[in-house]
Amino acid sequence: MPNLAVPVPVSRLVARLPAQPPSLVFCLLANRVLWPALLQLDWQPLVGRRYAIRVKDLGLTFRFKVTPRGFAADGGAPELSISASARDFALLMSRREDPDTLFFSRRLVSEGDTELGLVVKNLLDALDPDAVLRRLPQPLAYAARRLMAG
Repeated sequence: MPNLAVPVPVSRLVARLPAQPPSLVFCLLANRVLWPALLQLDWQPLVGRRYAIRVKDLGLTFRFKVTPRGFAADGGAPELSISASARDFALLMSRREDPDTLFFSRRLVSEGDTELGLVVKNLLDALDPDAVLRRLPQPLAYAARRLMAG
């Protein structure tokens, strides 16, 4: 996988942006791509809980909660925060790296409710990558397939 290191000036700029717009965009994309696939699984333990995903090298945080209708931006204190670099998140999404390997090498950090973290991990592991990719717009699906192929 190519090195996806983010230049420091870019990460400093992104870190100064308000959290709400990126969280809204994340939720829109997650509702289109992830939510239909999650509906095929036991997603109920996620409902009403608050989450944060931090892309450390970008200085970017997505804050959201899961509702009975999908993902919604939320500014409250997260019950579960997951942090990693953009590259490590890309490796996870492409299934080229195992979350346990990243966790034990401290490249993936999970803070908060440990039991909830395991529920999230197991649900993400159970997702069918092809079902998720089919919901992406064609250019993004093509890029994701190339990333997953290595």
